[in-house]
Amino acid sequence: MEKKITKIEPVRKQEQQNAPMMKRVCAYCRVSTASGEQKHSLEAQIRYYTKLIQEKEHWIWAGIYADEAQSGTKLTHREQFLQMIQDCKKGKIDLILTKSVTRFARNTVDSISTIRMLKDMGVEVYFEKEKISTFSEKANNC
Repeated sequence: MEKKITKIEPVRKQEQQNAPMMKRVCAYCRVSTASGEQKHSLEAQIRYYTKLIQEKEHWIWAGIYADEAQSGTKLTHREQFLQMIQDCKKGKIDLILTKSVTRFARNTVDSISTIRMLKDMGVEVYFEKEKISTFSEKANNC
């Protein structure tokens, strides 16, 4: 006679499956000059992303990384950008918000290679102006 085994999933596990996933979210902000107008733009970006991240119920604050008076054509002098990448490598960030593709990087090779590296680590980048997520089908060629 065969024994019939019935597997009953624990209630806690089912509740966890239905709960929205918490994401550690940061923002990257950059302006290329130190002019008053650019400084105001950087401050506005920082205020906007701070409020946005803190208001989302399932987002955990992972900080704001901001480079002032730094060109987006090279990664070398963008200390906050490089720190953000290091924090991603340490598993501290799940999602990076940024105003636009050009705020993230103006050098196509740097941009694509960084996005690919982040995707491989499971880190999503969302470009607000273009409404593109690196995890979306639109960005699969990155």
